[in-house]
Amino acid sequence: MNKTQQHRHLPAFILLQLAQHSAHGGALYNALIQDIPDFQCDTAAIYRTLKQLEKEDAVIFSWDTSHAGPARKIYSITPIGYKQLAFWKSDMEQRSKRLHYFLNTYETLKLDKTEL
Repeated sequence: MNKTQQHRHLPAFILLQLAQHSAHGGALYNALIQDIPDFQCDTAAIYRTLKQLEKEDAVIFSWDTSHAGPARKIYSITPIGYKQLAFWKSDMEQRSKRLHYFLNTYETLKLDKTEL
């Protein structure tokens, strides 16, 4: 699986996190790693996706200068982002139905374990 396929749903998961609360990129990365089983991603992919979501006006940011060190971009979801999130929900529901069909049908097969 190439990296594009591996991160295909990354925008959906980022928007889902931002719908719960605003956050900076590092916090988003940590939340995704912690909350999603077997989630594999690097911080560079998170920031590339955030940049793309900014271009699409799905997220906006403000600068957090309230702590020591460099300022952080705090991202928030926009109305366009909520529309994208609704699209992702519908898309994943359809994919889930197809995946359940596959898994259920696979379980009914009488495969010779030596073929696997």
